[in-house]
Amino acid sequence: MLTDVFSAYRTTTGTMVPSRTRVRGFFITGTGTAEFKDGGASGTSRITINSSNSHSGVIPGNGVLFSSDVHVTLTGVTAVTIFYG
Repeated sequence: MLTDVFSAYRTTTGTMVPSRTRVRGFFITGTGTAEFKDGGASGTSRITINSSNSHSGVIPGNGVLFSSDVHVTLTGVTAVTIFYG
């Protein structure tokens, strides 16, 4: 399935994308954990990434579906960029 791909950047915990989407890749700066949840801060955890220094990845296939929104909780991580669409 071909779709447009966009990016979102955050340096603090919060909502990255306020609607249904698929996360297709990420770039994380810093040492710690980035937890991506569907449905806000108390939503369902879909992706958890432990990082040391900088870490990036591409999610295979169609990516990970987030039904309502993409919320990230950053612990020790200084910044995160996601690629979605």
